[in-house]
Amino acid sequence: MNAPRSTIVGLTGGIASGKSTAAQYLGRLGARVVDCDRLGHRAYDPGTPSFDAVRQAFGAEVVGEDGCIDRRALGGRVFGNPAEMKKLTDIVWPEIGRLARAEMAAAPPGGITVLEAAVLFEAGWLEGLDEIWVVVADPETAVARTMARDGLDEAAVRMRIDSQLSDEERAARADVVIDNSASLHDLHRQLDAHWQRLLEPRRAS
Repeated sequence: MNAPRSTIVGLTGGIASGKSTAAQYLGRLGARVVDCDRLGHRAYDPGTPSFDAVRQAFGAEVVGEDGCIDRRALGGRVFGNPAEMKKLTDIVWPEIGRLARAEMAAAPPGGITVLEAAVLFEAGWLEGLDEIWVVVADPETAVARTMARDGLDEAAVRMRIDSQLSDEERAARADVVIDNSASLHDLHRQLDAHWQRLLEPRRAS
């Protein structure tokens, strides 16, 4: 009997929700993790169509002396400017999606693949997903975590959080909601339960 195809889980969450922590733990459990943030860096590699498109759209000043995209300079152009941000995401999101689909297609049959993407919904990277998992945290916890992690003041953190989809919007589109407002142990307990649920059909076969 042929092994079933890889089950693909889309994993997303807001700032300081613990999405990346969840992805790392699922990787330790045996998942193949496709990290869209890592692929986002590849989308800026010199010689790629998206690199050329970013340079053409934003000018040579966003290319550093090393010939690579200066992400700090680019960020200064787009953050707080919705029109410029859309111009950028219209270039890089399709390229990240292409890279992610290639990695998911290469997943060995019978396994579990996790597509980790902060902008899963915004970028429309939903095709081929078997389930969508959303990691949430109560707002005060997310603010405190981000302030501690990034050294930002509370107003700056709340502005970042408010610019994203809300947890309620994400949860409304999710198959599984993981609440990471408490301890790491509690996060792992929830992930273990859903991981075992995904494994059940494989054991039965």
